[in-house]
Amino acid sequence: MTTIYVKEQGALVRRHGERLVITKDGVVVDEFPFAKVEQLTLMGNVQLTTQAAATLLEREIDVVFLSSFGKFRGRLVGSGSKHAHLRRRQMQRMAEDVFVMQTARAVVDGKVHNQRVILQRQAQRITTGQEQTRGVTQRPHDRRLFDRSLAGMLQMQQQARQATTLDGLRGYEGKAAVYYFEALRSLLPAAWGFEKRAYHPPPDPFNALLSFAYSLLLKDVQAAVQLTGLDLYLGFFHEIDYGRPSLALDLMEEWRPLIADALCLELVNRGSLRPEQFVRTGQPRRPVELGEAGVERVLQTYGQRLQTTLFHPLAGPGGQTTLQRALLLQARHLAHVITGKTEAYAAVRAQ
Repeated sequence: MTTIYVKEQGALVRRHGERLVITKDGVVVDEFPFAKVEQLTLMGNVQLTTQAAATLLEREIDVVFLSSFGKFRGRLVGSGSKHAHLRRRQMQRMAEDVFVMQTARAVVDGKVHNQRVILQRQAQRITTGQEQTRGVTQRPHDRRLFDRSLAGMLQMQQQARQATTLDGLRGYEGKAAVYYFEALRSLLPAAWGFEKRAYHPPPDPFNALLSFAYSLLLKDVQAAVQLTGLDLYLGFFHEIDYGRPSLALDLMEEWRPLIADALCLELVNRGSLRPEQFVRTGQPRRPVELGEAGVERVLQTYGQRLQTTLFHPLAGPGGQTTLQRALLLQARHLAHVITGKTEAYAAVRAQ
């Protein structure tokens, strides 16, 4: 099973028998058996025929629409979730202050824990020139800043565990994020121009890379939430607002460092992407873009990252599963918590 990304502008996706066929100007670019397609992601100006769309809906294959630079636009949805009782219970749970705080604290605790683990893994690697070619990152440029940031994150994590209001919890999570990106900055070569996390719009190559990776991750977390039957928009940590998939953003938090941030650091460390490969558009709305080659490299690495394994208690015998399946298992775990089958939400925690 695989995710198909179609990013060739002007391409046409159609059905031919039991195969999904991608053409450009009448020439076949690629084709895949429907049986092996788990998700189809269309990026930018890509057309989908009615016949192909009907088959994809019938077989419940996820179809996602992104802009050419990765911004989520929407997805093809059939009759929608049939889990009315689960969604009703989800809404009821939102009125339970103790449950909301317990779940939101678990989300933040898992995220900050995983961020600290990612930073510590990076800092522990040796940085001789020979090992750099094998993908080993540099040590922090400013070790004192790095250590101070780790300590600050731990302090915010401890305070978040004691938070009694959502606003207070969000404040601690926000301060932990500032410390995290300070430490992350010390792991990056200066050529990347990364000063802090900024995304409206991304002002430098590393922020552009992060934003693209987060867009890919969000589409897959949203798919997991919808497959489970939960309501995307009714979250426990993120504020409820028009058009905001708050629950997906909640569940995404613990995966940001483990999937997206780790992926970006891998690309930088291995030299798979370099700052000079990014496109400087001169446009204020999107001053820096990945470019065609960059998008291709990130998509390839992201797919590989999702196939790496970890332990998950819902994975069955042995507990080992892929990161991609773990996204769905974690959404199911939350559904079990909401319905009372499991006592409390527990984030996936890196070791």
